Amino acid sequence: MRRALMAIVSLLALPIYAQTADEIVSKYIKTVGGMDKIAAVKSLRRTGKFTGGGGFEAGVVEEKKRPNQIRQEFSIQGMVGVNAYDGKTGWKIEPWQGKKDPEPLGEEEMKQIVEDADFDGPLVNYQAKGNKVEYVGMEPVEGTDAYKLKVTLKNGDIFNYYMDTDYYVPIKINTKRFVRGEEREFETSLGDYKEAGGWYLPYSYETNAKGSPFKQKITVEKVEVNVPIADSRFVEPPAKGANPTAVPDASQVQPKKPEEKKAPETEPKKPPLTRRFAAPSPGGRGISFASLLPGEKAALSERSESKGRMRGGL
Repeated sequence: MRRALMAIVSLLALPIYAQTADEIVSKYIKTVGGMDKIAAVKSLRRTGKFTGGGGFEAGVVEEKKRPNQIRQEFSIQGMVGVNAYDGKTGWKIEPWQGKKDPEPLGEEEMKQIVEDADFDGPLVNYQAKGNKVEYVGMEPVEGTDAYKLKVTLKNGDIFNYYMDTDYYVPIKINTKRFVRGEEREFETSLGDYKEAGGWYLPYSYETNAKGSPFKQKITVEKVEVNVPIADSRFVEPPAKGANPTAVPDASQVQPKKPEEKKAPETEPKKPPLTRRFAAPSPGGRGISFASLLPGEKAALSERSESKGRMRGGL
C-alpha cells in the first residue's frame, strides 16, 4: 500500500518537476510567438535610454539584420559612439576618446558582439548553432522559483538562464565576462515583455556586477521590425583622412611672394588655450557596448560611483 501511494505521488508531481531542457525551450519559443513569427522578422531596430548611477543618462540604438549583422550606438553629450559587425568584421568609433575614425574591435569586444549578432538569441535553434542547453533544476529569483538552464555556447561561454515557471521566458541571466583582463560575473534582469511584429521581447534590462548594489538599466522605448536597413550601416567606413589630397596643377599655381621679415617680439607668445574632452572612463578605454540591448547580456560599462565616471566593459 505504501509503495502504491508513493507511486501515485510521484506521478502527480511529474508534470510540475519533470521538465527537460527541450520542453522548457519549446514552451519559451511558443510563448514569445512561435518559430514562424520569429523567422518572419528580418530586421530589428530598438531605441531606448540607458540610465546609470547618479542619474547619468544616454541614448541607445541597436539595429540588427539577418543573418548576423548588428550596429549599436550610444549617444552622450552630442557624441555618438558605434560598435558594429557586418558578419565578418567588427569595428568601433569612440568619439569621447578624441577618435573620429573607426578602429577594429578588441578580442573580447569582438567575441561579445558576435554573440550579440545572433538574431534570435542562443536558445532558438540552439542545437543547429552548436550550443548546448541543460536543465539544472529549480532556483529562486527574488523569492520566486524559476527553471535554471545552463547554456553553453559553441565558443565555450556559459550563461545561466532563469526561466519563469508560468510563461517560460527568461527573467534573469547570469554570465561571466573578462573586464580589463579580470573575470567578473554579471546579472541581468529582464522584464516588461511586449509584442513587436508578433514577437514578444523584453523592454527592460537591468544589469549589475554580482554582489554590487549599483545597477544600470536600459529601457526600450520603441521597437521597429522589418524596417529597411542598408548593409552599409554595418560595414566599417573609411577613415576620414583616408582620401589622398589631389596634386595641384603646377601651371595654375601662382608664385608666392617672399615673406617680409618681422621685428622680434619683446614677449614670446603664449600657446593658445586648448580644451580637451575628458574621456568618461579611466585608462583611456571609453565605454564598451558589448551588448547594449539584446542577447540578454550585460554589455555596458560599470559606473564608478566614487568618481562619477563610466567604466569600460560589462
